[in-house]
Amino acid sequence: MQFPPEVRPVIDELLPLCRALGEGACAVSIGGSYGKGTFDRTSDLDFRLFCERRLAPREAYQEAHARLQAAIDRWAAQGITIDGCWVRTVEEIDAQVDAWLSGSLPRVDLVWTIWGYHVLTDVYNQMVIDDPNGIIARWHSRLSPYPPRLKQAILEQHLKSVRYWRNDYHYQHKVERGDVVFLASLTARLVHDLIQILFALNETYYAGDGNNLVFVEHFEHVPAGFIERVHTVLYPGTGDGALVEQYDQVCSLIDETVALVQDLGQI
Repeated sequence: MQFPPEVRPVIDELLPLCRALGEGACAVSIGGSYGKGTFDRTSDLDFRLFCERRLAPREAYQEAHARLQAAIDRWAAQGITIDGCWVRTVEEIDAQVDAWLSGSLPRVDLVWTIWGYHVLTDVYNQMVIDDPNGIIARWHSRLSPYPPRLKQAILEQHLKSVRYWRNDYHYQHKVERGDVVFLASLTARLVHDLIQILFALNETYYAGDGNNLVFVEHFEHVPAGFIERVHTVLYPGTGDGALVEQYDQVCSLIDETVALVQDLGQI
């Protein structure tokens, strides 16, 4: 992936500083919107270090991290935001990738995520800076082509959710009562379920919490007008009948998505 010109000097300075946080074979990349290719002028830089082991002893790690932070602060003064460097061991990521590819779909809740951390999002969607030992390349080879077992597991998990709520009377009663807090939460959850289904159905790794619809826009298998309809259900307005219309549209999106999965012989 081509680095934007304004980012190249940042990478040149931070690469050795990120490397210094680990020991043994290592790889450095940038994740987030840069890794997904959806970056814009508001995007920050999310550095990743994958290494055999973190630098030891603790004092040495703290000193190396202080040097990295000083560089981050200097770039911040120039208007470039860097969200640190997330350090993880290769063994740790290997175990998480194994779990996902087995179809177990382990949920990892972190405070900065809405729907949980998805390791495959991070591993697959990266702007690789330095991978002399082929660590990231090896993970990519495991993820291509898109694994059938993973696809089936994601479809089963999220189809179970949308089917349940599609026919649940509690959902209908909340609409009748005008319970906007409940409905806002549930609508967001069901939209997330539908997006996860579409990513799996189109054999594309989930892009994480942000910029999902940029990917959905290019999918081959997707309900007609999906993006515009998602905007409508997430911003239903306050007029008479708005929540009923929201409910009806969510149910239609569920029905059409389930029908699409069935038509493609996935369930």
